[in-house]
Amino acid sequence: MCRAGRSGSRTSSTDTHEHATPDATQDPMTSHTLCLRRPNGVELELSSRGATWLGCHVPMPDGTRRSVVLACPTQEQQMRQRAFLGATIGRYANRIDHARYRHRGHVVRLAPNAGSAHQLHGGDGGFHAREWRVDTVDETQVAMSLVSPDGDQGFPGELRAWVAYTLVEPMVLEIALRAVTSAETPVCLTNHAYFNLDGDARDVRAHRLRIAAPHYLPVDAELIPLGQLAPVAHTSYDFRAGKPIAQDWLADAGQTASLGYDHAFLLDPGCAEMREPAVELWSGDGALSMSIATTLPALQFYGGQHLQGIPSRHGGVYTNCAGIALEPQFLPDSPNHPEWPQPPCWLQPGGVWEHRIRYVFAWR
Repeated sequence: MCRAGRSGSRTSSTDTHEHATPDATQDPMTSHTLCLRRPNGVELELSSRGATWLGCHVPMPDGTRRSVVLACPTQEQQMRQRAFLGATIGRYANRIDHARYRHRGHVVRLAPNAGSAHQLHGGDGGFHAREWRVDTVDETQVAMSLVSPDGDQGFPGELRAWVAYTLVEPMVLEIALRAVTSAETPVCLTNHAYFNLDGDARDVRAHRLRIAAPHYLPVDAELIPLGQLAPVAHTSYDFRAGKPIAQDWLADAGQTASLGYDHAFLLDPGCAEMREPAVELWSGDGALSMSIATTLPALQFYGGQHLQGIPSRHGGVYTNCAGIALEPQFLPDSPNHPEWPQPPCWLQPGGVWEHRIRYVFAWR
Protein backbone atom coordinates (compact mmCIF):
# COMPACT_ATOMS: atom_id res chain seq x y z
CA MET A 1 0.00 0.00 0.00
CA CYS A 2 0.92 3.66 -0.19
CA ARG A 3 3.48 4.94 2.29
CA ALA A 4 4.60 8.54 2.37
CA GLY A 5 8.31 9.16 2.22
CA ARG A 6 11.28 9.40 -0.06
CA SER A 7 14.73 7.94 -0.45
CA GLY A 8 17.99 9.47 -1.53
CA SER A 9 18.87 12.95 -2.69
CA ARG A 10 17.28 15.20 -5.28
CA THR A 11 18.90 14.95 -8.70
CA SER A 12 18.12 16.03 -12.24
CA SER A 13 19.45 15.14 -15.69
CA THR A 14 21.14 18.04 -17.47
CA ASP A 15 23.62 16.18 -19.70
CA THR A 16 24.29 18.30 -22.79
CA HIS A 17 25.96 16.05 -25.37
CA GLU A 18 24.03 15.20 -28.55
CA HIS A 19 21.80 12.12 -28.40
CA ALA A 20 22.51 12.03 -24.67
CA THR A 21 21.31 8.88 -22.97
CA PRO A 22 21.29 9.00 -19.16
CA ASP A 23 22.65 6.03 -17.27
CA ALA A 24 19.78 3.54 -17.14
CA THR A 25 21.55 1.66 -14.35
CA GLN A 26 21.33 4.63 -11.99
CA ASP A 27 21.02 3.60 -8.34
CA PRO A 28 17.27 3.45 -7.60
CA MET A 29 17.95 4.81 -4.11
CA THR A 30 18.60 8.25 -5.63
CA SER A 31 14.91 8.48 -6.56
CA HIS A 32 12.07 9.90 -4.48
CA THR A 33 9.02 7.78 -3.73
CA LEU A 34 6.07 9.96 -2.79
CA CYS A 35 2.49 9.50 -1.68
CA LEU A 36 -0.56 11.67 -2.28
CA ARG A 37 -3.86 11.19 -0.48
CA ARG A 38 -7.16 12.77 0.41
CA PRO A 39 -9.47 11.59 3.20
CA ASN A 40 -11.85 8.90 1.94
CA GLY A 41 -10.20 9.08 -1.48
CA VAL A 42 -7.60 7.47 -3.68
CA GLU A 43 -3.99 7.09 -2.59
CA LEU A 44 -1.27 7.62 -5.18
CA GLU A 45 2.32 6.42 -5.26
CA LEU A 46 4.72 8.39 -7.44
CA SER A 47 8.41 8.17 -8.26
CA SER A 48 10.77 10.88 -9.43
CA ARG A 49 12.38 8.30 -11.72
CA GLY A 50 10.51 9.00 -14.94
CA ALA A 51 7.99 11.14 -13.00
CA THR A 52 6.17 7.82 -12.76
CA TRP A 53 2.69 6.98 -11.49
CA LEU A 54 3.56 3.86 -9.50
CA GLY A 55 0.31 3.14 -7.70
CA CYS A 56 -3.33 4.06 -7.41
CA HIS A 57 -5.32 2.55 -4.53
CA VAL A 58 -9.04 3.22 -4.83
CA PRO A 59 -11.33 2.91 -1.77
CA MET A 60 -14.33 0.62 -2.29
CA PRO A 61 -17.70 0.70 -0.50
CA ASP A 62 -16.87 -2.47 1.48
CA GLY A 63 -13.83 -0.80 3.07
CA THR A 64 -11.21 -2.48 0.87
CA ARG A 65 -8.90 -0.76 -1.61
CA ARG A 66 -8.24 -1.75 -5.20
CA SER A 67 -4.79 -1.30 -6.70
CA VAL A 68 -5.70 -0.32 -10.27
CA VAL A 69 -2.36 0.79 -11.81
CA LEU A 70 0.29 -1.73 -12.89
CA ALA A 71 3.82 -1.47 -11.45
CA CYS A 72 6.75 -3.63 -10.40
CA PRO A 73 7.37 -4.56 -6.74
CA THR A 74 10.74 -2.77 -6.51
CA GLN A 75 12.27 0.36 -7.97
CA GLU A 76 15.07 -1.69 -9.49
CA GLN A 77 12.59 -3.92 -11.35
CA GLN A 78 10.60 -0.85 -12.37
CA MET A 79 13.73 0.62 -13.96
CA ARG A 80 14.47 -2.56 -15.91
CA GLN A 81 11.03 -3.12 -17.48
CA ARG A 82 10.54 -1.81 -21.01
CA ALA A 83 6.77 -1.32 -21.07
CA PHE A 84 6.95 2.29 -19.76
CA LEU A 85 4.71 1.38 -16.80
CA GLY A 86 3.22 4.62 -15.45
CA ALA A 87 6.01 6.84 -16.80
CA THR A 88 5.86 10.40 -18.06
CA ILE A 89 6.70 10.18 -21.77
CA GLY A 90 8.69 12.74 -23.76
CA ARG A 91 10.06 14.50 -25.66
CA TYR A 92 7.58 12.98 -28.11
CA ALA A 93 5.11 10.22 -27.25
CA ASN A 94 4.53 7.32 -29.65
CA ARG A 95 6.39 6.50 -32.87
CA ILE A 96 8.25 8.72 -35.33
CA ASP A 97 8.82 6.99 -38.65
CA HIS A 98 12.48 6.05 -39.22
CA ALA A 99 13.46 8.36 -36.35
CA ARG A 100 13.39 11.47 -38.50
CA TYR A 101 11.12 14.25 -39.60
CA ARG A 102 11.19 16.94 -42.26
CA HIS A 103 10.26 20.48 -41.26
CA ARG A 104 10.80 23.81 -43.01
CA GLY A 105 12.92 22.11 -45.65
CA HIS A 106 15.26 20.39 -43.19
CA VAL A 107 15.49 16.77 -42.11
CA VAL A 108 15.99 16.26 -38.38
CA ARG A 109 17.39 12.86 -37.43
CA LEU A 110 16.50 11.43 -34.05
CA ALA A 111 17.91 8.57 -31.97
CA PRO A 112 16.09 5.32 -32.82
CA ASN A 113 15.28 2.83 -30.10
CA ALA A 114 17.56 -0.18 -29.80
CA GLY A 115 16.66 -2.85 -32.32
CA SER A 116 14.33 -0.55 -34.25
CA ALA A 117 14.54 1.82 -37.20
CA HIS A 118 12.05 4.12 -35.51
CA GLN A 119 11.87 6.26 -32.40
CA LEU A 120 9.28 5.30 -29.78
CA HIS A 121 8.36 7.48 -26.78
CA GLY A 122 11.33 9.81 -27.17
CA GLY A 123 13.93 7.06 -27.53
CA ASP A 124 15.64 4.76 -25.05
CA GLY A 125 16.93 7.79 -23.19
CA GLY A 126 13.56 9.55 -23.17
CA PHE A 127 11.94 11.27 -20.22
CA HIS A 128 10.76 7.93 -18.79
CA ALA A 129 14.40 7.05 -18.06
CA ARG A 130 15.32 10.34 -16.38
CA GLU A 131 15.49 11.43 -12.79
CA TRP A 132 13.09 14.36 -12.46
CA ARG A 133 13.59 17.12 -9.92
CA VAL A 134 10.92 17.23 -7.20
CA ASP A 135 10.04 20.92 -6.93
CA THR A 136 7.10 20.91 -4.50
CA VAL A 137 5.16 18.25 -2.65
CA ASP A 138 2.35 18.15 -0.10
CA GLU A 139 -0.45 15.73 0.79
CA THR A 140 -2.42 16.35 -2.41
CA GLN A 141 0.08 17.53 -5.05
CA VAL A 142 3.60 16.91 -6.32
CA ALA A 143 5.30 18.97 -9.02
CA MET A 144 8.43 17.80 -10.86
CA SER A 145 10.63 19.28 -13.56
CA LEU A 146 13.25 18.20 -16.07
CA VAL A 147 15.76 19.92 -18.36
CA SER A 148 16.20 18.24 -21.75
CA PRO A 149 19.32 19.66 -23.46
CA ASP A 150 19.59 20.80 -27.06
CA GLY A 151 20.16 17.69 -29.20
CA ASP A 152 18.67 15.32 -26.62
CA GLN A 153 17.77 12.14 -28.54
CA GLY A 154 18.18 14.32 -31.65
CA PHE A 155 15.54 16.93 -30.83
CA PRO A 156 16.45 20.60 -31.29
CA GLY A 157 16.38 23.17 -28.50
CA GLU A 158 16.72 23.02 -24.76
CA LEU A 159 13.33 21.94 -23.44
CA ARG A 160 12.21 22.58 -19.87
CA ALA A 161 9.35 20.31 -18.87
CA TRP A 162 7.09 20.22 -15.83
CA VAL A 163 4.52 17.72 -14.60
CA ALA A 164 2.15 18.13 -11.65
CA TYR A 165 0.02 15.37 -10.15
CA THR A 166 -2.89 16.81 -8.13
CA LEU A 167 -5.71 15.12 -6.24
CA VAL A 168 -8.24 17.85 -6.94
CA GLU A 169 -11.01 15.83 -5.23
CA PRO A 170 -10.96 12.56 -3.23
CA MET A 171 -11.60 10.44 -6.35
CA VAL A 172 -10.15 12.77 -9.02
CA LEU A 173 -6.55 13.01 -10.23
CA GLU A 174 -5.39 15.68 -12.64
CA ILE A 175 -2.04 15.58 -14.43
CA ALA A 176 -0.84 18.93 -15.78
CA LEU A 177 1.95 18.91 -18.36
CA ARG A 178 3.92 21.98 -19.44
CA ALA A 179 7.03 22.76 -21.53
CA VAL A 180 9.03 25.68 -22.94
CA THR A 181 11.86 25.57 -25.47
CA SER A 182 14.84 27.56 -26.74
CA ALA A 183 14.28 26.42 -30.36
CA GLU A 184 11.38 25.16 -32.42
CA THR A 185 10.70 21.51 -31.60
CA PRO A 186 7.85 19.00 -31.67
CA VAL A 187 6.50 18.17 -28.21
CA CYS A 188 4.10 15.51 -27.00
CA LEU A 189 4.14 14.64 -23.31
CA THR A 190 1.78 12.12 -21.73
CA ASN A 191 1.45 9.52 -19.01
CA HIS A 192 1.78 5.80 -19.78
CA ALA A 193 -0.15 4.21 -16.90
CA TYR A 194 -1.65 0.76 -17.39
CA PHE A 195 -5.04 0.20 -15.76
CA ASN A 196 -6.88 -2.83 -14.45
CA LEU A 197 -9.96 -1.78 -12.51
CA ASP A 198 -10.57 -5.30 -11.19
CA GLY A 199 -7.51 -4.75 -9.00
CA ASP A 200 -5.96 -8.19 -9.38
CA ALA A 201 -4.41 -8.07 -12.86
CA ARG A 202 -6.83 -10.60 -14.35
CA ASP A 203 -7.38 -10.35 -18.11
CA VAL A 204 -8.39 -6.74 -18.73
CA ARG A 205 -10.27 -7.61 -21.90
CA ALA A 206 -13.30 -8.30 -19.72
CA HIS A 207 -13.47 -4.53 -19.11
CA ARG A 208 -15.91 -2.39 -21.05
CA LEU A 209 -14.42 0.60 -22.90
CA ARG A 210 -15.85 3.71 -24.55
CA ILE A 211 -13.74 6.09 -26.67
CA ALA A 212 -15.30 9.28 -28.04
CA ALA A 213 -13.49 9.03 -31.37
CA PRO A 214 -15.02 9.00 -34.87
CA HIS A 215 -11.68 8.19 -36.57
CA TYR A 216 -8.66 5.99 -35.96
CA LEU A 217 -5.24 5.73 -37.59
CA PRO A 218 -4.43 2.52 -39.51
CA VAL A 219 -0.82 1.33 -39.18
CA ASP A 220 1.59 -0.95 -41.00
CA ALA A 221 3.37 -4.07 -39.72
CA GLU A 222 5.78 -1.92 -37.66
CA LEU A 223 2.90 0.15 -36.21
CA ILE A 224 3.81 3.22 -38.28
CA PRO A 225 0.79 5.17 -39.57
CA LEU A 226 -0.16 4.45 -43.16
CA GLY A 227 -1.00 8.12 -43.63
CA GLN A 228 -4.76 8.50 -43.76
CA LEU A 229 -7.27 8.53 -40.93
CA ALA A 230 -10.18 6.11 -41.28
CA PRO A 231 -13.73 6.22 -39.88
CA VAL A 232 -14.37 3.81 -37.02
CA ALA A 233 -17.94 3.12 -38.16
CA HIS A 234 -18.52 -0.55 -39.05
CA THR A 235 -15.04 -1.58 -37.85
CA SER A 236 -13.60 -3.24 -34.74
CA TYR A 237 -12.30 0.22 -33.72
CA ASP A 238 -15.74 1.65 -33.02
CA PHE A 239 -15.88 2.17 -29.25
CA ARG A 240 -18.22 5.17 -29.35
CA ALA A 241 -21.11 3.35 -27.69
CA GLY A 242 -18.90 1.32 -25.36
CA LYS A 243 -18.27 -2.42 -25.60
CA PRO A 244 -16.22 -5.20 -23.97
CA ILE A 245 -12.60 -4.98 -25.13
CA ALA A 246 -12.68 -8.69 -25.98
CA GLN A 247 -15.70 -8.33 -28.27
CA ASP A 248 -13.78 -7.45 -31.44
CA TRP A 249 -10.27 -8.42 -30.34
CA LEU A 250 -8.31 -9.56 -33.45
CA ALA A 251 -11.49 -9.19 -35.48
CA ASP A 252 -9.75 -7.73 -38.53
CA ALA A 253 -6.39 -7.74 -40.30
CA GLY A 254 -5.54 -4.30 -38.95
CA GLN A 255 -4.96 -5.78 -35.50
CA THR A 256 -2.76 -8.63 -36.72
CA ALA A 257 0.60 -6.86 -36.63
CA SER A 258 0.13 -5.75 -33.02
CA LEU A 259 -1.66 -8.94 -31.88
CA GLY A 260 -4.57 -6.81 -30.74
CA TYR A 261 -5.32 -3.14 -30.23
CA ASP A 262 -2.35 -0.75 -30.35
CA HIS A 263 -3.89 2.12 -32.28
CA ALA A 264 -4.38 5.86 -32.13
CA PHE A 265 -7.81 7.46 -32.15
CA LEU A 266 -8.58 11.05 -33.11
CA LEU A 267 -10.92 12.26 -30.40
CA ASP A 268 -14.09 14.22 -30.97
CA PRO A 269 -12.95 17.88 -31.06
CA GLY A 270 -15.38 18.76 -28.28
CA CYS A 271 -13.40 16.59 -25.88
CA ALA A 272 -10.65 19.25 -25.72
CA GLU A 273 -12.91 21.43 -23.54
CA MET A 274 -12.89 18.64 -20.90
CA ARG A 275 -16.61 19.09 -20.17
CA GLU A 276 -17.24 15.47 -21.16
CA PRO A 277 -14.94 12.45 -20.85
CA ALA A 278 -12.99 11.30 -23.88
CA VAL A 279 -12.73 7.79 -22.45
CA GLU A 280 -14.75 5.66 -20.02
CA LEU A 281 -13.59 2.31 -18.64
CA TRP A 282 -15.63 -0.13 -16.51
CA SER A 283 -14.20 -3.00 -14.48
CA GLY A 284 -14.97 -6.56 -15.46
CA ASP A 285 -16.97 -7.09 -12.26
CA GLY A 286 -18.93 -3.87 -12.84
CA ALA A 287 -18.01 -2.37 -9.45
CA LEU A 288 -15.67 0.46 -10.52
CA SER A 289 -15.38 2.92 -13.38
CA MET A 290 -12.79 5.42 -14.54
CA SER A 291 -13.27 8.30 -16.95
CA ILE A 292 -10.55 10.33 -18.67
CA ALA A 293 -10.94 13.90 -19.88
CA THR A 294 -8.11 15.67 -21.68
CA THR A 295 -7.16 18.71 -23.71
CA LEU A 296 -4.98 16.55 -25.98
CA PRO A 297 -6.45 15.72 -29.41
CA ALA A 298 -5.86 11.97 -29.66
CA LEU A 299 -5.57 8.78 -27.65
CA GLN A 300 -3.41 5.68 -28.03
CA PHE A 301 -5.21 2.53 -26.87
CA TYR A 302 -2.86 -0.39 -26.21
CA GLY A 303 -4.29 -3.67 -24.97
CA GLY A 304 -1.20 -4.78 -23.04
CA GLN A 305 -0.60 -7.86 -25.18
CA HIS A 306 3.18 -7.81 -24.58
CA LEU A 307 3.27 -7.58 -20.76
CA GLN A 308 4.12 -11.24 -20.18
CA GLY A 309 6.99 -11.72 -17.72
CA ILE A 310 7.13 -8.25 -16.16
CA PRO A 311 7.34 -8.54 -12.33
CA SER A 312 3.95 -7.79 -10.78
CA ARG A 313 3.28 -5.79 -7.65
CA HIS A 314 0.79 -8.56 -6.76
CA GLY A 315 3.57 -11.17 -6.79
CA GLY A 316 4.80 -13.35 -9.63
CA VAL A 317 4.73 -11.79 -13.09
CA TYR A 318 2.14 -10.08 -15.23
CA THR A 319 0.53 -12.00 -18.07
CA ASN A 320 -0.39 -10.51 -21.41
CA CYS A 321 -3.42 -8.19 -21.21
CA ALA A 322 -3.04 -7.71 -17.45
CA GLY A 323 -3.71 -4.01 -18.02
CA ILE A 324 -4.41 -1.50 -20.78
CA ALA A 325 -2.72 1.78 -21.59
CA LEU A 326 -4.93 4.75 -22.48
CA GLU A 327 -2.51 7.51 -23.51
CA PRO A 328 -3.82 10.99 -24.40
CA GLN A 329 -1.45 12.54 -26.94
CA PHE A 330 -1.03 13.86 -30.46
CA LEU A 331 -1.34 11.33 -33.27
CA PRO A 332 1.83 9.25 -33.76
CA ASP A 333 4.34 10.53 -36.33
CA SER A 334 2.59 13.91 -36.31
CA PRO A 335 5.79 15.87 -37.09
CA ASN A 336 5.69 14.20 -40.53
CA HIS A 337 1.96 14.80 -41.07
CA PRO A 338 0.98 18.48 -40.82
CA GLU A 339 -2.12 17.68 -42.89
CA TRP A 340 -3.87 15.82 -40.07
CA PRO A 341 -6.86 17.65 -38.50
CA GLN A 342 -5.42 18.36 -35.06
CA PRO A 343 -3.63 21.32 -33.44
CA PRO A 344 0.06 21.65 -34.41
CA CYS A 345 2.53 19.68 -32.30
CA TRP A 346 5.24 22.35 -32.61
CA LEU A 347 6.46 24.48 -29.74
CA GLN A 348 8.14 27.81 -30.51
CA PRO A 349 10.59 29.81 -28.38
CA GLY A 350 8.55 32.14 -26.20
CA GLY A 351 5.53 29.84 -26.35
CA VAL A 352 4.22 27.44 -23.73
CA TRP A 353 3.04 23.87 -24.37
CA GLU A 354 0.32 23.06 -21.82
CA HIS A 355 -2.12 20.16 -21.60
CA ARG A 356 -4.12 18.37 -18.91
CA ILE A 357 -5.39 14.86 -18.25
CA ARG A 358 -8.10 14.22 -15.63
CA TYR A 359 -8.97 10.79 -14.21
CA VAL A 360 -12.22 10.31 -12.28
CA PHE A 361 -12.90 7.10 -10.36
CA ALA A 362 -16.45 6.13 -9.32
CA TRP A 363 -18.31 3.22 -7.79
CA ARG A 364 -21.05 1.57 -9.79
